[in-house]
Amino acid sequence: MRFIRRTSCTFWLVFSLAIWVAVCRGMVAQTGVPEGISLPTDLRVQDTRGWWPTRGTAKREEYVGNAECARCHASIVATYQTTAMAQTAMRASESQILRQHESLAFRAGEYSYQLETAEGKSTLKVSSEKSSVSDALQWAVGIGRMGQTYLYQHGDDFYESHLSFFSRPEGLDITPGQSGATPQSVEAAAGRRMSSDETRHCFACHSTASTTGDRFYPNGAIAGVTCEACHGPGATHVAAAKFGVEALAAGSILNPKGLDRVASVDFCGGCHRTWEDVVVNGQTGLGVFNVRFAPYRLENSRCWKEGDARITCVACHDPHQPLARDPIAYDARCLACHLERPGKKRNAEHPGAACPVSQTNCVTCHMPPVEPPGLHSVFADHWIRIAVKGAPYPD
Repeated sequence: MRFIRRTSCTFWLVFSLAIWVAVCRGMVAQTGVPEGISLPTDLRVQDTRGWWPTRGTAKREEYVGNAECARCHASIVATYQTTAMAQTAMRASESQILRQHESLAFRAGEYSYQLETAEGKSTLKVSSEKSSVSDALQWAVGIGRMGQTYLYQHGDDFYESHLSFFSRPEGLDITPGQSGATPQSVEAAAGRRMSSDETRHCFACHSTASTTGDRFYPNGAIAGVTCEACHGPGATHVAAAKFGVEALAAGSILNPKGLDRVASVDFCGGCHRTWEDVVVNGQTGLGVFNVRFAPYRLENSRCWKEGDARITCVACHDPHQPLARDPIAYDARCLACHLERPGKKRNAEHPGAACPVSQTNCVTCHMPPVEPPGLHSVFADHWIRIAVKGAPYPD
């Protein structure tokens, strides 16, 4: 009898959720944001049509975790776990970088830094002739392939470490975005206090479910960008799938493939900065530093402005697979739109002209690598163009 009651309750819960989903869908025509227009992420998260990255309205119990997703999507989850996104944040005690570099030292002006790791704990000590401070690191942000930044906490405030680890030159240097000037105090030399909004957004993009029910609770965050960070909380989806309610199962989880091309790029831009995010926040004047904002750069491209629906982030990058680093891996994507040989006639399938120079390693010329000063990292410029060597960087 207990089993029957439990099953009955679950059935009615799923049935009620199905009604709720249908009602929400009926509201779309009246409250949905416009399609085909790049928008700031702050507006996108207010859309009623479904999930969006960094939205924090769902309750914590609505999340089921990657292990539950793997019951039906084992191969996808297995490969995704190896990606940088899946490992973009972790507790400091889980950082392979800190484990492999148990003692790191740095000096900046009058301050000496020592980052020591022992018995699963990492401590940053900053000293001057007059005083010193020590802080226990709590979070490591970034997998470390390019770099890794550290967060520590005083009371309710989070601090971003003044120094980060960089794989080149395999050591510490000043964290990107922080001033290279000599700090005014030993406390400032240790790190920069983050505002509550900045902290919330940082966790929203580097972890999952740090904000639930519109309440920021970092201690309950799931490390890294998990399946549910992009597809939305999965409790309803899983319950519906178990009971064979296919319509509800499909409608209660987001498949970003269904987004129009602008929304698709804005979706990734929820963390990588949409075109509007960059413009509204006044980041167009950063010079080579805005090469990091791939959606903004992509939407400045001529081929994007031509309106081909195939030109999106996911056309070239499978988010479930590690980033392809061999330039030749992208040739097939370029030739899906561009003619393979000069002299052939353009058509609807191949509206792009053939390159007169080469049909291999396209991105090395048309998406040139850029290394912003002090970042110790190289980025592919997603402003697709005929890049002339020595020409000014288009901002």
